[in-house]
Amino acid sequence: MDMMDLFITGIGIILAGGIISTPFPKRLKSWIVALFTGCGAALVAYISIIVLFAQDPLSSSYILSYPVGTVTLVVDKLSAFFALIIAVMSFIGTVYAIGYMRPYCGTGNTTTSHFFFLAVLVASMLAVTVVQNVVAFVIAWEIMSLSSFFLVAFENEREEVYQASINYLIAMHVGVLFLIGGFLAAAYKSGSFDFASFSAVFAENKGLADLVFVLLFVGFGTKAGFVPFHTWLPKAHPAAPSHISGLMSGIMIKTGIYGILRVITLIKNPGVEIAYFVLIISVLSGILGVAYAIAQHNIKKLLAYHSVENIGIIGIGIGLGMLGLAYEIEPLALLGFAGGILHVLNHSLFKSLLFFATGGVYQKTHLLDIEKLGGLVKFMTFTALAFMVGSIAISGLPPFNGFVSEFFIYWGMLKGLTTGKTLLSIAMVISFASLAFIGAMALLCFTKVFGVVFLGSPRSAYHTTPAEVSFSMQAAMVVQMIMIVLIGLFPQYAFTGICMVAQTFLTGAGAPFDASAYMATLGGVSTGLLIFIGIFIVIFALRYLLLRKRSVYEYKTWDCGYQAGNVRMQYTASSYAAPFLRVIRVLFSWNVHLVKPQGLFPAKADFESHAEDRFEKGIINPIISLIERFLNAFTWIQSGSTQQYILYGLIFLIAITLWIMVV
Repeated sequence: MDMMDLFITGIGIILAGGIISTPFPKRLKSWIVALFTGCGAALVAYISIIVLFAQDPLSSSYILSYPVGTVTLVVDKLSAFFALIIAVMSFIGTVYAIGYMRPYCGTGNTTTSHFFFLAVLVASMLAVTVVQNVVAFVIAWEIMSLSSFFLVAFENEREEVYQASINYLIAMHVGVLFLIGGFLAAAYKSGSFDFASFSAVFAENKGLADLVFVLLFVGFGTKAGFVPFHTWLPKAHPAAPSHISGLMSGIMIKTGIYGILRVITLIKNPGVEIAYFVLIISVLSGILGVAYAIAQHNIKKLLAYHSVENIGIIGIGIGLGMLGLAYEIEPLALLGFAGGILHVLNHSLFKSLLFFATGGVYQKTHLLDIEKLGGLVKFMTFTALAFMVGSIAISGLPPFNGFVSEFFIYWGMLKGLTTGKTLLSIAMVISFASLAFIGAMALLCFTKVFGVVFLGSPRSAYHTTPAEVSFSMQAAMVVQMIMIVLIGLFPQYAFTGICMVAQTFLTGAGAPFDASAYMATLGGVSTGLLIFIGIFIVIFALRYLLLRKRSVYEYKTWDCGYQAGNVRMQYTASSYAAPFLRVIRVLFSWNVHLVKPQGLFPAKADFESHAEDRFEKGIINPIISLIERFLNAFTWIQSGSTQQYILYGLIFLIAITLWIMVV
């Protein structure tokens, strides 16, 4: 059995786990899926690592009937990188699901279909990374979308979950229409459904290449969550179980990034206009994503908007890489693609960690409203630590992994500034400032969330005293935290693997790009971070030694002689973020509910404000209303009359008969 067969076998084992789990009792399904996913993921990861570091691309072809034709499966460095992330993170997600899904085993929710579709989702994501035939790719893409739809709709007895899952399904099919349009345009000109045939057509016809790229960018960008195609994200993530939210945000939306990168490898030399288009969309996605996140009260909805933000950061890296190709500036191209691709990995780690920690909070409190939570660090210390690590990483602060990928992107921007090209220099300055602004807003957002949710005192009565999450949930988060720290402390080793992928986009002839200078700089960064941590440890060790014999007592943080303090005197999430939100108020459409106090001694007063997505309110909702009005014009067709339905069938049969006779 060759290595390509082993890769396919790994996908098959993962899928088999979902099928085999169906007849087993509820309490065993999660264990079976985790076991089979672990075995299959190990095979996929093993092959992917070999291809990534030491092997030429693997391929195999299968001849299928019309219209599919020859289906080629290829594991090159780009496929191997994404397959490796999907395999590892999927296994971690299934381990987390063992503990998270335990409370559902005694309820009416069907876990049978849930774990089956979980295995199908993982297998289809892996298939998407290797299929090189348009028809087969679209089929795998559709299976991925449909399986994730059923996973989002797990608790469909709740109205908001039902609506969110339908919204997600519609968004995915709008996206796939653009994919089909772009692929058909390329296939029509090339005369083949094979991806490899598109490169020659794109080289000859730059206008077609730009058109196809825009169509495919919209299709893949809808899955990824770029603005303005992002509106499904804040609905689907809060509705799905937390391990599904983690997998969807951590790896599924990255298949959209994979698709965009795959198209770039086919175009080889994208135009300057297209590169700036990607950069502008990405900057807007980053800024608007984090701005909308700050205004949210639901933790999972907040994290969903941060997915939009981080997709924007990934897109900024890709945009820089495309500009490097367009202007033939290899350092800019390498650092841009390296930063964007590494952020794919980093985001999969810290975002799924944040969703997993949030899932623990929801499991123990049954609350996601930030304003009703508080003081959880006293009950869930490990979960608080995991959320804090994820918060620091997503804010791009050292010494964690989010800092490293953003460091590459900043580094690329500085390389772009040294070229002397006016337009490029202006773009680099604006992008640099935008990325810094995004980081500042992310820090503000997560200090708000962590401070309100985990510190202080509880703002509402919990139904039971919260306790720490189960061992399997903790084990999954521990693995993620270790990887976050290792990438942050040793960026030079992360760059080694990422550079292998990034160099596939450099189209210049001759020897591979020399990255030794970058490795030396990253080694210095690593040394500096380790020294900083060492000093930090020494200071705390000295503090412990000097104070260990002193008596320590605990008391209120703030008192000032007033003993009647209560939780209503604490900062809320809204009050914490209000000064900043007033500055960027123009970005939002606000929905305000106000009950004014009446009389000298008012018994009740209430004020609530919710930020609404301008893109959803101004673009998506009017389009949906227009479609509904159009479809309502045909409601007379569904009259409820059986005789009329029989007449429809008769008319159809007569029409088909006449058409056959004429033809």
